[in-house]
Amino acid sequence: MNIHSSLQAEPETIDTPTPKDHQITPRDRRFGRDEGHQPGRWWLNNDPVATAFYNALSLTFPRGEAFFIESVKAFRDVTPEKLQKEIRAFVKQEIIHTREHVALNRRVEEAGYDTSRIEQRVIESLEMTKGRPAIANLGATMILEHFTAIMAQQFIANPQHFAKADKETADLWRWHALEEIEHKGVAYDTWLYATRDWSRWQRWKVKSLLMLVITRNFWTNRYSDTLDLLAQDGFTGFRTNMTLLRFLLVTPGVARKIIVPWIKFFLPGFHPWNEDDRHLIDLAESEFSAALPDGTQTA
Repeated sequence: MNIHSSLQAEPETIDTPTPKDHQITPRDRRFGRDEGHQPGRWWLNNDPVATAFYNALSLTFPRGEAFFIESVKAFRDVTPEKLQKEIRAFVKQEIIHTREHVALNRRVEEAGYDTSRIEQRVIESLEMTKGRPAIANLGATMILEHFTAIMAQQFIANPQHFAKADKETADLWRWHALEEIEHKGVAYDTWLYATRDWSRWQRWKVKSLLMLVITRNFWTNRYSDTLDLLAQDGFTGFRTNMTLLRFLLVTPGVARKIIVPWIKFFLPGFHPWNEDDRHLIDLAESEFSAALPDGTQTA
């Protein structure tokens, strides 16, 4: 099926649970740029495991978000006007996220870590997407955007994730999280529009298979990447693996706490905005505002 021909022939809108009054606002913020900012090697509560996990995750973002941008942009100009505007805002947010994670990743390297193996794994993963149909890459983006959104919910709702962390680095993650929640429906709505002439069964089957494959790859790679960084600090073996599993599954347990939102993805009628969690955006925004001397927002 020629997706683009179909889209050009039928530019009608589709009805989704995305709030009609919802706005996506790129926030051009910078973190950790002060000359005297020294977060330390283990910037998260002096915990090498927690720090390694978030550093490993950050190292995937610059190339990963470039992939998300291109996957969604491939359908932008043939979608309804409202969705086009949302895609443009999504792209702007992701570009700024990339810039800030490039800066964070530079600090990881300056702390003495060799990130080349992790970066090579990301490159190899993305190489596999070249030559695939645009709809396949959009599907992968839609899946990974759901991952980032449900993790973002945890990062804002549960202060335990960044307790006693370097403030600038923790603020970066919370800022990134609030914008992931804000644009969590864009890739999914683009996917729904691009596949609107598919049967519900076909759409469910494809997205479910993609979710299972990507879930396996996501956690396998993030686990390996975290162990890579931990090994550079001299932490290896059974005890290190158990400590990492405890971090992911027990306390603070980010992997465990996203299991239910992950399962909901497979339910008939699923949509990211079936859960309106804009209060988390407001919560994170209010925290940023309160931290500024004059109570104003940065632009």
